[in-house]
Amino acid sequence: MATRTVVSVVDDIDGFADAETVTFTYDGKTYEIDLARKNRDALAAALSPFVQAARSTSRKGAQRPKSSGDEDAAAVRAWAAGKGIEVSSRGRVPRSLREQYENR
Repeated sequence: MATRTVVSVVDDIDGFADAETVTFTYDGKTYEIDLARKNRDALAAALSPFVQAARSTSRKGAQRPKSSGDEDAAAVRAWAAGKGIEVSSRGRVPRSLREQYENR
């Protein structure tokens, strides 16, 4: 018998489905929040004047630091499930899927 697990990512603000995880850093601390399109747009609009006036601290070609393997794999699996992409609940996450997650 096969088992199918469906993970639905919902908006942390209003509970709507089809949310995506948004990561941002403020005052040296990194945060993640799951937001549907409406709230992602609202966050982007609220941050826009600050982002436009700010200086970028990232270096060209620098990659984002990775979290620990298990935690990172869980985040990739949750993101993939939210996108309807099937991925094994165990074992290694394919590199191509990790790259999609990192470039989201």
